[in-house]
Amino acid sequence: MSAKSDLPNAVVAQSGGPSAVINQSMVGVVERLRESGTVGRILGARHAVRGIINNDFIELQEVAQDKLDRIAQTPSSALGTSRDKPDRNYCEKIFKVFEQNNVRSFYYIGGNDSSDTCRIINELAREAGYDLGAYHVPKTIDNDLAENDHTPGFGSAAKFVAQAFMGDNLDNAALPGIKINIVMGRHAGFLTAASMLGRRSEADGPHLIYVPEVAFDVEQFLANVDRITGKRGRCLIAVSEGVHDADGTPIAVKLAEQSGGEVERDAHGNVQLSGSGVLGDFLSKLIREKLGAKRVRADTFGYLQRSFVGCTSASDAQEARDVGREAVKMALEGHRDGSVAIVRKSDNPYTVTYKRVELSDVAAKTRTLDTKYVVDGCDIDSRLRTYLAPLAGELPVIETF
Repeated sequence: MSAKSDLPNAVVAQSGGPSAVINQSMVGVVERLRESGTVGRILGARHAVRGIINNDFIELQEVAQDKLDRIAQTPSSALGTSRDKPDRNYCEKIFKVFEQNNVRSFYYIGGNDSSDTCRIINELAREAGYDLGAYHVPKTIDNDLAENDHTPGFGSAAKFVAQAFMGDNLDNAALPGIKINIVMGRHAGFLTAASMLGRRSEADGPHLIYVPEVAFDVEQFLANVDRITGKRGRCLIAVSEGVHDADGTPIAVKLAEQSGGEVERDAHGNVQLSGSGVLGDFLSKLIREKLGAKRVRADTFGYLQRSFVGCTSASDAQEARDVGREAVKMALEGHRDGSVAIVRKSDNPYTVTYKRVELSDVAAKTRTLDTKYVVDGCDIDSRLRTYLAPLAGELPVIETF
């Protein structure tokens, strides 16, 4: 199909951290735009807004469907991504490129920082009198977008975390010791909570789960590890990277500052928590020194849970494709801007629907795990399984003596 020069053009971009299904959303946008016949060129911006100001685009309108399908099933961001946060000057450069390319619709796939970027671009376009429709397409493995029951990317990451802990639990049972796994989650503990999905019995780990919704007390942590180890002869622990003290300071940041190291921040002001093993190393050292434990190990999942190949949730993939298509549908229905939100209709059978919400209702806002599911500050209530299970999908069947 050839681009029609008399029609306006559209830009789609992927922002923030990659995920296992973000390409599904990009393909959903492209498919629905092609079906609509309302745009000429569909431009994929390389590395998000940075690609826009550099006029660096991939022509997507003529890509064969079978190739799009393979890209959709491939984790990570096929267009490349960025964490740039546009200010007024940056946006003026964006509008200039949009004008040069006759771009009148913009689809930005990302999380809460990305939705805020979309809001800024949208508001400045209005101020500048530039006719632009801007849509935020949800994505974040942290599952922390306001107005959403859950977000594309989370289900597959939750599946990875659950299966990683299932395997680690088998390992830990075969060769007992104390094992700590640090899981992504700056402010929201959904992903760390998903570690409980693989439990088959009370004896299975993770035996302790720490999320950032409640304060982390070092002394209580040690007492809990000592209690579980005394009872089970081993202890498997899940810890969110964003756990913090009673004052709200992330433990990882506190440790970095105490050691004289610098705290790295991104363009949005977020402290970089995923690029270091300092939290796991510190907790391991603490257990050895205070409890006298010999076999203590720690792993930091870091970026592994974002784009792990072969561990995609079926419902996550389908919903990620759907939100891309829904964004275009809402725009075609006359809503010039907004964000797509996923609404759960029922648990059994599991069904969802989609709605349009204002960008301002999502932008730079954070949804967290309800603390009613946090048990004694160190575990997750089994009731959360009803919420999590359909998002992660089926897990492997295992058996032991």
